[in-house]
Amino acid sequence: MQIVWRNEPDMAEYEAARWRRVFNQRRPERFPRAVVRATCQADVIAAVQLAIKLQVKVAVRSGGHSFEVWSVQDDSILIDLGDYKGVEIRPAEGTLTATPSTTSKEINELLAVHGMFFPSGHCPDVGLGGFLLQGGMGWNCANWGWGSEFVEGLDIVTAQGTPLYCDSQQHSDLYWAARGAGPSFPGLVTRFHLRAMPSRRIWSSGYIFPAALYRTAFTWALSLELDADTEITAKAYYQESQLCFSVFLTTFEGTPGGAAKLLTRLHASRPRGTLVEWCCQPETLDSLYESQARSNPQGHRYATDNGLMGNEVDVVSILAEPFLSLPHPKSLAFWTSMQPWSRRRLPDMALSLQADHYFAIYTVWEDEADDDRCRAWLKQAMRPVEGACIGAYLGDSEFANRMSHYWDPKSTVHLRQVRQAWDPEGRIAGGFPNGTDRSVCRDEMGAHHHQHPLLVGVPVDGNKQNDYSE
Repeated sequence: MQIVWRNEPDMAEYEAARWRRVFNQRRPERFPRAVVRATCQADVIAAVQLAIKLQVKVAVRSGGHSFEVWSVQDDSILIDLGDYKGVEIRPAEGTLTATPSTTSKEINELLAVHGMFFPSGHCPDVGLGGFLLQGGMGWNCANWGWGSEFVEGLDIVTAQGTPLYCDSQQHSDLYWAARGAGPSFPGLVTRFHLRAMPSRRIWSSGYIFPAALYRTAFTWALSLELDADTEITAKAYYQESQLCFSVFLTTFEGTPGGAAKLLTRLHASRPRGTLVEWCCQPETLDSLYESQARSNPQGHRYATDNGLMGNEVDVVSILAEPFLSLPHPKSLAFWTSMQPWSRRRLPDMALSLQADHYFAIYTVWEDEADDDRCRAWLKQAMRPVEGACIGAYLGDSEFANRMSHYWDPKSTVHLRQVRQAWDPEGRIAGGFPNGTDRSVCRDEMGAHHHQHPLLVGVPVDGNKQNDYSE
């Protein structure tokens, strides 16, 4: 186990360890006491025991793709899992185990050899740890379900440094929390036990419109009737200095010829006026990952926000401002439909907010001098959106910018209880403002005056047409 201390003479080594694999170049002024480069579960246990001895918190880094940079917390022991790699595939059972630092691209390259696929994150370098703990908005999740729904069990290390296994039968409260609690999970995952899918052929259609046709194109996208293997997204972004609004359809073909039939039918209904278009183009996961990497370039500064929007909301009107006023040529705004998942009864898990529409802004720039302008634009652009949202997705949230609701009220209370039971001292640092969310565990009825709003139960949209399982 390699440990790099903050007070070592070679500060360059400490700085390299502090920021190793961190995706967002807009980095917080926070300083762990030490960084532990773990290579196995025993290293994780030893790091937690060290934190207990020093009476400091523990933070963890899986893939380093958090926009909030949750892993870097003041006066903590940062456990970097980047060197802890391990995947075991069981083709006959259709299952696998994987360590948290395994990335989306890595897991699917290994599975492809066995004719298998996992609905991981869209970005190739996202680690499974953060992705799955916060729910896992992966490939075609509106139809297949979120990544957390494919988690069958977990190996974890508790806040007391104890290794254990949890699933629906053993330590089921931790299993419940691990599927959607995100940085509120009161333990450290060392291995996921997952269910996979058979590999699929992939096809896409794309329609890039000038921004002037935003309403026409978005209204068309909302009207499309899709099958259970097709994902729809819409994006606003700059292409060769021109602001565009694009609609993309990605089909993971479940039946031979099904993709061509569906995408050809939808193509016939498209509005005229596209700048670029294609229909039923063969794709690979590699080509999709490459496209996503171009949209989320390395070495840039990011500020993000998002919302799950109520089912009866006029999304075309409400999203017009953020879609059509991006502050930087590399920024983008994104929408996807969450139906039919949004109308389905969920498994018993922490992930519990459902809505028909998901919207996110990825403000992307390079120059630190642009920080204030881009962040101010983000807050302004989200103001008309906030009132239409029932909550937000943890994966694209920055708590320092804006707090939202991440679980339904019943799940919020239960999560607080699970945290109190398994981490009463608040040992696990979850990336909350001021480096602590310890107070949320003190009083499940909300009587404690310092509770952070992240874990305070709030009502959700009364018009939602969902049946919560909790």
